[in-house]
Amino acid sequence: MTKEHQTENILTNELIELLHSAGRILEIKKGAYLFQEGQPASEMYLILSGRIQISKMNAEGQELYLRLCSEHDIVGELTLFTEDPRYIFNARVIEDGHVAGIQLDSLEKELFQNSNLSYQFIKWMNDHIRRTVTKFRDLVLYGKKGALYSTLIRLSNSYGMNKEDGIHLTVPITTQDLAHFCGTAREIVSRILADLKKKEIITIEHKKIIIHNLDYLKRENDCENCPISQCTID
Repeated sequence: MTKEHQTENILTNELIELLHSAGRILEIKKGAYLFQEGQPASEMYLILSGRIQISKMNAEGQELYLRLCSEHDIVGELTLFTEDPRYIFNARVIEDGHVAGIQLDSLEKELFQNSNLSYQFIKWMNDHIRRTVTKFRDLVLYGKKGALYSTLIRLSNSYGMNKEDGIHLTVPITTQDLAHFCGTAREIVSRILADLKKKEIITIEHKKIIIHNLDYLKRENDCENCPISQCTID
């Protein structure tokens, strides 16, 4: 049984229904951008199907992957309640699908008028921010190896399928993708992966990773056993 989106989803049915019904439905195609950083923002989006990669470019032009988003995830949410809103991240489609786009001013008005809905949204935002903070903590405190181990743990929580030989990640992940998640060079990630394969911690088959010893990754990172809802890649 896949773990994908078994993590606690505190987007309640009421909030999902609002975003779905109040928005316009857009088809998204692999390789296209839903939005790019710096662009004026007028909408935020609820993913109905497909996958979207959220990333940020640093001053040197290096891309850092922040989230891998799929069904019932929200993107573009940080533009709410800001003057002259602009997207601060890139949202690139990596799997065809559909999204519901809702006008920011319409959602802001609804949140002002519905206190229960506002509470739900604030609760979701708080959880989202906590997940983001823990990702940056791992990048800063645990070095390149720890960042990679953390990324593999998070991927297993979001997209892992338990089988007899280990946890199979159900999304294809390249070495370059992992490097982007860790904010480091592909060559460094390749060396760490080679060491993990030598120790039989993981195997890689056709861009699909199988984690045979998740406990090893957690021990090496002094894992705090956070709730799974706070330790995901989305």
